[in-house]
Amino acid sequence: MSAYQPLEGKILTKPFLLFLFIFLISLYFMAERFISGMGSVSNLNGGFSWGIWVVYDVVIGTAFACGGYALALTVYVLNKGKYHPLVRPALLASLLGYALGGFGAFFDMGRWWQFYNIFLPWHWNFNSVMLEVGLCVSLYIMVLIIEFAPAFLEKVGGKNLLRLLNRVLFFFIALGILLPTMHQSSLGSLLIAMGHKVHPLWQSWYLQPLLALLSALIMGFSIVIFEASFSAVGFRRKPETHLLAGLVKGIAALLLVFLVMRFGILIFQGKLGLIFAADRATLLFLLETFLFVVPLMVLLSPTARRDGSRLLLAAVSMLLAGALYRFNAFLFTFDPGPGYNYFPSAPEIMVTLGVIALEIMAYLVLVKKLPVLPREEHA
Repeated sequence: MSAYQPLEGKILTKPFLLFLFIFLISLYFMAERFISGMGSVSNLNGGFSWGIWVVYDVVIGTAFACGGYALALTVYVLNKGKYHPLVRPALLASLLGYALGGFGAFFDMGRWWQFYNIFLPWHWNFNSVMLEVGLCVSLYIMVLIIEFAPAFLEKVGGKNLLRLLNRVLFFFIALGILLPTMHQSSLGSLLIAMGHKVHPLWQSWYLQPLLALLSALIMGFSIVIFEASFSAVGFRRKPETHLLAGLVKGIAALLLVFLVMRFGILIFQGKLGLIFAADRATLLFLLETFLFVVPLMVLLSPTARRDGSRLLLAAVSMLLAGALYRFNAFLFTFDPGPGYNYFPSAPEIMVTLGVIALEIMAYLVLVKKLPVLPREEHA
């Protein structure tokens, strides 16, 4: 018998209908963007060629979707098999996050109908960091589909195909660890390529890829706690606090390394005084740091490891901290030069909310129809 089970139950619940309503509204603006062009719905300009669509859907959304990556490192590299019940839900969240992140990237493509050029080597620009990001994200989506395929095969009864897949799954697991490591670090390299346009508090030069990778791992582990906690509450399941608590030491270590590196870089580069400038960038930096420090304090407390609500608080704070770190670096403090300003339009925000609503609806349907969540006796 499989260690996982579908939840069953009604699909058209009140929360589902709410998300469906949001998505249907967003469809109007999505259609307008593709029919009338990007300028009809967005506030993008010559200085801000990237807005909320790329920064949230690709830069932040893929980090939110790193739960499968984080658990793959824990279970298959560090050999912590006791966390295996958490893997399949994390893979589903990763698959939906990356797939809809790729879908969201279409909104920011000027000539979106020529997207296939990224797969044609004779069109490649080997000096472009975005080429590596785009190729890795595309390939990783396919890897996630294969890694999640056992849930579908168990549902339809494809035993022979499932046995065959299990024999070669180790190869895709290895790819599923390599690819996020490459493209998450490359997102940090994008900040290096942007040079002086990135505020000095977020420009760490050659250590930028490592900071980007650490923040992705922190957000990946956080989304595992967040998803497991809300599944327990929303679906009235037994909490998996005993499993989540085992991740605490590793997450706390990642947070500590990230903060030490963050401030160590500022001291080494002589930029620490900038946090006393009392401007908007300073306030954003202090808020971001506060959101990283709070979960560190919570996770270092021995009692927090047995308290599901405090673990959830720490996870939410880490998710907000990681998102704000990337928003600050790529958008909020980004300075392309005098004369340029950007604030997302209502249609831009609506499209982003629509993509998020679609992801949540897909998650609700799949966990009810496919064996994704662990059986409570295995959890």
